[in-house]
Amino acid sequence: MIDNWLVIGLSIATICVSHIASGAEQLYTHQAPVTPELAFSGTFDVGVTTLTAIDPKRLNTENFISYRARQLVLEVWYPAALIDEPVKTVEPATYKNVTRLQKPFELQGDAHRDAPPVARGRFPLIVLSHGFTGYRTQMFYLGEHLASHGYIVVGIDHTGSTNAEIKTQTARAPGLIDTLYNRARDQQFVLDFFTDSISPVSKIVNTHKAAILGHSMGGFGAINTVGGCYAFNSEFFKGYGVATPIAMLMPWALNSCFGGRKQLDPRWKAVQLFAPWGGEHNIHDAEAMAAISVPTFYLGGDQDNTSGFKQGIEKLYQRTGSKHNYLLVFENARHNIGPHPAPAVSFESDFELGHYFDPSWDIEVINRIIEHMSLAFLDCHVKDDPARCAYLPSRENVQQYLGTDQSLDTPWRGFKPLWGSGLRFYRSPQKTPKKEQ
Repeated sequence: MIDNWLVIGLSIATICVSHIASGAEQLYTHQAPVTPELAFSGTFDVGVTTLTAIDPKRLNTENFISYRARQLVLEVWYPAALIDEPVKTVEPATYKNVTRLQKPFELQGDAHRDAPPVARGRFPLIVLSHGFTGYRTQMFYLGEHLASHGYIVVGIDHTGSTNAEIKTQTARAPGLIDTLYNRARDQQFVLDFFTDSISPVSKIVNTHKAAILGHSMGGFGAINTVGGCYAFNSEFFKGYGVATPIAMLMPWALNSCFGGRKQLDPRWKAVQLFAPWGGEHNIHDAEAMAAISVPTFYLGGDQDNTSGFKQGIEKLYQRTGSKHNYLLVFENARHNIGPHPAPAVSFESDFELGHYFDPSWDIEVINRIIEHMSLAFLDCHVKDDPARCAYLPSRENVQQYLGTDQSLDTPWRGFKPLWGSGLRFYRSPQKTPKKEQ
């Protein structure tokens, strides 16, 4: 008995030493058979590379008069051709970043660093846009997942709005202004960059079929990019302590549409909005929202105390005029429905943990549901695959138990029986979610 425990102890020690040596945390467990169907990896191996893109002339948000170059660091996931390379030459990917309190961490991914892309095929471009504050690999699990199913996914470090840059409380105000102006413009610029520039994926990217996936402020910007024009007023800025003369000028500087363009870029085929910010403050013009034509998919927790739900996420969904307009609700969830699970260093304080953790949901479960629903939505509206459209639920309530004699309703497509509790799904023309009795 003692010998058996000794073997177990040595095995655990070996795992721990290996973990420390690699420096990378593995946040995800082995996927259970009850995982939603489309959350399992696709047929492609996945490569990942880091690029830098520079917009040579962007308005300077420090004065709104001068212009300067704006640099964006990008993480790009893509279908890879590992079979053509010896395994030893391709490094497994890890993702390094810092928390809001500047604590460094490193996460283990499933992609392969700088692996060669596949030689054939044209794959839609997906833009991943983080919140305020955040980082380009905050949804790395989704970037890897979508790439395995035939997409090229680009995570943006939105300069001036990342964890690494917003180090103090005094940095938050200028960072917020930078975010309000640049978020949508960054999304549009990335699409243009991959259309016009040479990159490792130039030969296989299809920028005529593109979509944005934005969390929080990323969703706020994405609504604007597809037509939800900003409608800032001076009172909003006065409420944040901005001096009256400056507050009077800010709407003139910030109110815009289509990521700074005059009309919708027709290459955007869909937009997915994770807990988008702005609804509680009526930032997006209601008439412009009603004119949005791009397929839209809102996702939110009904206890979101950052973006708000009833007067935030739900209101944005109800105002959106797209013919294909959906809302997925995680009951009792708060704001953090998009990012990866919490790294170990974030457990040191409530402030840090609040960026990743949810009191009612396991974040890995949320991530797997997101993988499933995102693939269904994007395959349906970006790849025009009617078979995947069938995975977007037609029934509001995922609950199956009918309350008598063990009677059950059918599960949502792709969900195992009785394994979808806590979700609700709405679609146009049903505009007002109503709780089932």
